[in-house]
Amino acid sequence: MRVCHFCIKALRSFVTYVSVTLYTLIIGPPVIMLALVFRSPVVLYWTGYLGIQLAFQLAGIRVQSSGLTQVQPKQVVVYCANHTSNIEPLVLFLLLSPHYPNINILYKAGLRKIPILGLVFKLGGFVEVERGNREQSNLAIDQAVISLREGSSFLIFPEGTRSQTDELLPFKKGGFIMAVRAHVPIIPVAMHGGRAVMRRGSALLNPVTVNVQFGSPISTRDREFSDREELIAETKSAIEDMLGRWKSNS
Repeated sequence: MRVCHFCIKALRSFVTYVSVTLYTLIIGPPVIMLALVFRSPVVLYWTGYLGIQLAFQLAGIRVQSSGLTQVQPKQVVVYCANHTSNIEPLVLFLLLSPHYPNINILYKAGLRKIPILGLVFKLGGFVEVERGNREQSNLAIDQAVISLREGSSFLIFPEGTRSQTDELLPFKKGGFIMAVRAHVPIIPVAMHGGRAVMRRGSALLNPVTVNVQFGSPISTRDREFSDREELIAETKSAIEDMLGRWKSNS
């Protein structure tokens, strides 16, 4: 019985990887051409949305969320989430895309080297940040502030990398600085169950449920640059509280 369970999971993982690869190779190039011709990333967002839905259905990954309706329609915000696995950006993109046809992501520069993905990120208006490069990071924040003021909400993972434990890593300041400069609210987001989708060192996808809790908006209207540490502490505490409720119920 245990062997059969492993075989089924391996088969589902294989079918998911092959299907998503074919989807990307077949649909990706013409969609990118359309985005270039019409100078609009909307088609990229919906193509990504459908691709993620396909992958999750094939792999048996389910998503449960609450609290997203606390944000007013078309309100510009910065979503700030914890990060324990590669699945979490996909989960949040799946949840946020229907509400934000131009949601942007602050991401580490190394991801642009991935074929097709790097070009898609550029066309989509995502903003890359190079770790250890203060000048580039400052320019990236400037670019993000302009996007926020023009009406594009952002998704950030302030830990900067995946945490290997249930404890949050120290938060980077860039995402909070851009929220303060643009005077847009920060939405703390807690995610639980993402690490269980793929165990460390394994390529097998596990059919699990990823839970997402959107917290109450944290205003930056009266905040200044000097308030960034206080804002970070407030956001981190809100995420820890939401994660703590899952721990206490498990």
